[in-house]
Amino acid sequence: MTRLWFETAYLADGWARHVTLDVTDGRITAITPDTDSSDIAERHAIALPGLPNLHSHAFQRAFAGNTEVRGPSSDSFWTWREAMYRAVDRIDPSDVEAIAAQVYVEMLEAGFTRVGEFHYLHHDGDGRPYADIGELSHAIAAAAGETGIALTLLPVFYAHGGFGAQEPTHGQRRFINDINSFGRLIESARQGLESLPDAVLGIAPHSLRAATVEEIAAILPLTDGPIHIHVAEQTKEVDDCLSWSGRRPVEYLLDNAPVDARWCLIHATHMTATETLAMARSGAVAGLCPITEANLGDGIFPAPDFVAAGGRYGVGSDSNVLINAAEELRLLEYSQRLAHRARNVLAMNEGRSTGETLFGSALKGGAQALQGAAGLAVGAPADIVSLDAGHPSIGGRSGAAILDGFIFAAARPAIDCVWRRGEKLVEGGHHHARESVAARFRATLAKISA
Repeated sequence: MTRLWFETAYLADGWARHVTLDVTDGRITAITPDTDSSDIAERHAIALPGLPNLHSHAFQRAFAGNTEVRGPSSDSFWTWREAMYRAVDRIDPSDVEAIAAQVYVEMLEAGFTRVGEFHYLHHDGDGRPYADIGELSHAIAAAAGETGIALTLLPVFYAHGGFGAQEPTHGQRRFINDINSFGRLIESARQGLESLPDAVLGIAPHSLRAATVEEIAAILPLTDGPIHIHVAEQTKEVDDCLSWSGRRPVEYLLDNAPVDARWCLIHATHMTATETLAMARSGAVAGLCPITEANLGDGIFPAPDFVAAGGRYGVGSDSNVLINAAEELRLLEYSQRLAHRARNVLAMNEGRSTGETLFGSALKGGAQALQGAAGLAVGAPADIVSLDAGHPSIGGRSGAAILDGFIFAAARPAIDCVWRRGEKLVEGGHHHARESVAARFRATLAKISA
């Protein structure tokens, strides 16, 4: 058994002081507030639960910052997508593992302790499957094992290049599967997760552009894990769906698929009031990625109406252009302030802390979306983040004000240590494998850029 003591801790039932956490076999076995710390060697100031990162494309970290030069016409998500297709041409399995390891180190240092890897880079450079069709899924699992992050793997079904089962493009060749080959991929991925503690296998029809509702229905029985899908990210996507079906993407999905609490609808940026209410009532989680959505010019999710209708949300780092849990939450709130010309929008009710509301909502929504327990409670994995009490934006605060300072006022990192299943992976803000992982990442970038 390991014992950890914290001056203050954000527990599942609220804030408590002088808290001792007992950890056995990676799980919290006892939580005791108002305890003396004199006989406990491991003492820290502030404990938070690790956050779930519900949406990641790890390989896209390899070209973060490389698409910020204006093209000959107005740049958009669609021009960025073509650049992404070109960037994947030279990535091999060892590269995928090196890139993902760098991403997962950065996530842990940022306070994310579980990642939902929406993994759609499956095949060799010529589009043919590897001898083991799940080889790149295994590379993702290996990176998770090396870094210690909890993994919800979401292999992506991608069959078409546009609405109405259009033929895929050359740039999409490494993503494409039919139903039979995807079934083999899922089985291989399942085997690759066997050595990882708390790993979850879900499924991800990429989008209504890339998978028909008939194909989605056919692949859902392959796993009982979570179901994630991109939807209504861009206005062109909405227009194309209307032109093809006469309905908007979220409307079409809710009418034609069994969307419920297992589902996570990624982005869902462009919805009518009717769609927003229907999505909230479905029980599905909204997977919001504010940094990437801002970087790509996607738009702003209708969060106040969705939350008012009982909707749940979580956050993810998506393209991994910048990995920062506090910044995702801050930008989520700030985008709403800009849209509504108001402050403390997502606190929703008088007297509530915006920081605590954002953090608690993302914790619950992310845990639902990734089917991984989160929060500091007996029986939960000991996935813990400690904050630096000496940080100028943290020190002297208590209770919810700690989270307000962490999210809205900490210009430099405020995270001190991170434990995953009770194992300390980050200390002094640095992951124990940071240098070796970063060296491999740099070598990979040099190789694929040559």
